[in-house]
Amino acid sequence: MTQSVRIALVLTASLITAGCSTLGAKPDPALDPVRVIAPGTFALASDVASQDRKTLEHLLPIDDPAFTALRAAVEDSAPTLAAALARIDAARAMADGAQANRLPAVDIDASVTRSRINPNNFGDNLPPGISIDRNQTSYGGNITANWDADIFGGLRASARAANVRIDAATADAAAVRLGLISAVAANIVDWRTLQARATVLEEDLTAAENLMRLTDIRAKAGIAPGLDAVQAQSLIADARSRLAALPGERAVIVGALVTLTGQDTATILQSLKSEAAETDAPQPPLDTPSEMLRARPDIAAAEARLAAADADIAAAAAQRFPKLTLSGAIGLLSFALGDLFSNDSVVGSLGAGIAGPLLDFGRVDAQIDQSKANAREAFAIYRGTVFTALGEAETAYGQVASIDAEVTSLTAQERLEKDAEYLLGIRYRNGLSDFRDVLNARRVLNNTRTQGAITKGRALRARVALWQALGGS
Repeated sequence: MTQSVRIALVLTASLITAGCSTLGAKPDPALDPVRVIAPGTFALASDVASQDRKTLEHLLPIDDPAFTALRAAVEDSAPTLAAALARIDAARAMADGAQANRLPAVDIDASVTRSRINPNNFGDNLPPGISIDRNQTSYGGNITANWDADIFGGLRASARAANVRIDAATADAAAVRLGLISAVAANIVDWRTLQARATVLEEDLTAAENLMRLTDIRAKAGIAPGLDAVQAQSLIADARSRLAALPGERAVIVGALVTLTGQDTATILQSLKSEAAETDAPQPPLDTPSEMLRARPDIAAAEARLAAADADIAAAAAQRFPKLTLSGAIGLLSFALGDLFSNDSVVGSLGAGIAGPLLDFGRVDAQIDQSKANAREAFAIYRGTVFTALGEAETAYGQVASIDAEVTSLTAQERLEKDAEYLLGIRYRNGLSDFRDVLNARRVLNNTRTQGAITKGRALRARVALWQALGGS
């Protein structure tokens, strides 16, 4: 064994030993997602949820044709969803590139070189009969190959991280879709709520006009002051002003749906023209935190990014080890174009090289520390996402229970106020009650009916929020 070979073997062994002895880049067990433990049940679901584990779809206005049409538009042409799907393609391309890095790189080249030399460079003592051509032309072509054997898995770890990031991008797109459908459902609920409010206000306007006619008759008969008519006109003006405010709220909803769906205003308005039957707010199903954690796409995305961060640590640690590179080339070289494909023109080479850090002054350690910090950040984000999801679900269950109780109370209140307004109307016609009492009773009833319509809409909206919090369907 030659002295140079012995030196190369000693250096190689030293590099491998140095890499092995300083690995220390295993994933931290404290960052394992299984350490984030969710409670067994939702505390705020017990008073409202049904034991019947139906699908979550019935929490959405699935019987509303406007929602059906606009939901399809979201999945077909929503700009934000298209952007999220493009990010999946970008992540897939990065994964393909990382996988390709593990394969040999094969290149081909061809060249023609014309050179002029000075024969005096070779001295004056050339053998007799030998001369040097001043001008030379060479023709060549080569196929070269290089391959990193990836003995210590750095490229494998990078490819693994890139593949996991495809899962993260896919989950992100699912989260975008979930949010879009939820937003469309909420706006459809708001649109139907506006229609219900408009119906209530039109009925209030009709009742106010009837009161106006009654006060006119009584005033002409001399049994009621003119002030009663003025007060009745005030009630009419109040109903008309509330009706006049509704188109502005409708415009906000239409604008939001245009943004969400990527459809023009005419298409949105055409979809909203459809009628929807009024239905009772559905009872939400009893879900469990563990089922929600499996369904929420934002949690899946956070967990995938945590796995990618762990793979990045392994990729960074692999830089401590030597790299074994195999290379080869085969080509043609001649000084005459006609001799390019002769046997004598064939040239080639085959080699192997090993190289690794000897003194990097902490560069690799810094990259490993950065990767570990990124993993801790990813774990914190994952844990935060889990508890955000738990909080949203608890909030949604609590809101459903609270608003349902409010709807029940307002329904009973409206029934009582209708009776009071009816009785006061009879007393007024018989001259036993002041018109102000009738007017006040009517105003209170109008407000309660309007508030009832709004609260029923809030109850449906709370169910849409619960659908989204539990991860959708």
